[in-house]
Amino acid sequence: MSHARERLSGGALNAAIANELGKLIADFTGRGATKSRAFIHQDLVVCVFEDGATKSERNLVAAGKSDLVRLQRDALQHAVGPQLVEAVERLTSRTVRTFLSGTDEEGGSSIEAFLLEPGAPAGEPTAAG
Repeated sequence: MSHARERLSGGALNAAIANELGKLIADFTGRGATKSRAFIHQDLVVCVFEDGATKSERNLVAAGKSDLVRLQRDALQHAVGPQLVEAVERLTSRTVRTFLSGTDEEGGSSIEAFLLEPGAPAGEPTAAG
């Protein structure tokens, strides 16, 4: 009997999701958030990232162009979406059915939310497992 690596749960799973998604976003945008956290409640995974605006985004906001920052951030978040979904599915051993993403006007804070297919809570074995 061989098992894949041990499943994470609780705070360890929350931290793993926040860290991995934060790294993916940082690699994609060129700068990561200074604060990140993830929460799991039943079929919902929510990740919050704070202080993630790049220098160019801060400069655009100062020039009164926050609308452009928001459009760019939305496009970037959706472009990296498939990688974020893959990471959440791998870490939770659950299928993501919906991915939602948003950012504030200045691009400094963002939220990534994942609705999972109904099933056993992340980190707990299913009846088949």
